[in-house]
Amino acid sequence: MLVGVMQDIKELTLKELEETLKSFGANAYNARQIFSWIYKKGVSEFAQMSDLSQSLRDSLSKSFYISGLAIVKKLKSSDGTQKLLFKLKDASLIEAVIIPAKGRITGCLSTQVGCKFACRFCASGISGFKRNLTSSEIIEEVLYLKRESLPERLTHLVFMGTGEPLDNYNEIIRAIRIINSPDGCNIGARRITISTSGIIPGIQKLAGEGLQIELSVSLHAAGEKLRTEIMPINEKYPLKELIAACKEYVAKTNRQITFEYILIKGLNAGLKNAQELSKLLSGWKLAKVNLIPSNLISELKAAPPEKKDILAFRDYLIKHKVNVTLRKERGEDINAACGQLRLTYAKE
Repeated sequence: MLVGVMQDIKELTLKELEETLKSFGANAYNARQIFSWIYKKGVSEFAQMSDLSQSLRDSLSKSFYISGLAIVKKLKSSDGTQKLLFKLKDASLIEAVIIPAKGRITGCLSTQVGCKFACRFCASGISGFKRNLTSSEIIEEVLYLKRESLPERLTHLVFMGTGEPLDNYNEIIRAIRIINSPDGCNIGARRITISTSGIIPGIQKLAGEGLQIELSVSLHAAGEKLRTEIMPINEKYPLKELIAACKEYVAKTNRQITFEYILIKGLNAGLKNAQELSKLLSGWKLAKVNLIPSNLISELKAAPPEKKDILAFRDYLIKHKVNVTLRKERGEDINAACGQLRLTYAKE
């Protein structure tokens, strides 16, 4: 830490905080007390940490702060889904979503302000990319969603909001280690999912982290030309190389990969597309396809197929022994898709 520069204490792992406290003349166990106040009790002021000495609280206040998010807008769907629009310290806007389901509550997190990858189906990149989120800002999303979910418990997290998680690799991994820690948010690794548009170096690096988290890869087409049309990132990381990297990931981690496939009317939702997808994933044991009907996004001219076409696509994959699920549409009445609320608010 630079002398004279205040730092958000949530950017420190437990081990890093223990080392820092030694320089304050405090004990290592005080780090666990601080973690408990922040991540278990939701305290945002050092003055409220009553089991710490006054001198330690004073020292912490001179070197650290505990950031928070300002809520700008909150929408609640008829199905219980909540969409939250936050303002950061630099006035940037980010979104998060709470998705309740039977026996679980999932939080969907953003990792960047805007997005640089301009996928055809996603509103996140329409206004461009501004910056990465810090690990503390990502963690603050989790803490806010935990409070908002009460009296129920936030059980699962998906890094599927605004931004490309593996383009902000170091910050999300630091955040995940604190979120996963029993002394932190204590959310199990297998209940945390990272979604990527296909950043191959990030996938390769993630395979060596030793984390039992879930990996989700945005596919959306089973051919190079169409995938490039839908996802320009395919020019840099072609589908053939991406699939090879995914197979290496599975071999190294023995973890299943989920391939996200957004069905867009008139683009990638026909029988021919289902045939290509079935062929691409033929023989994979640790792979699953998650079919997602597109949200209606007028700016991108994206719309969902007819229900019969969605079911025909799914049934073809099932018939050809591809492990497939069809995601239930959630929060459609509140524009819960990535970037939609932020885009709407920016126009107001």
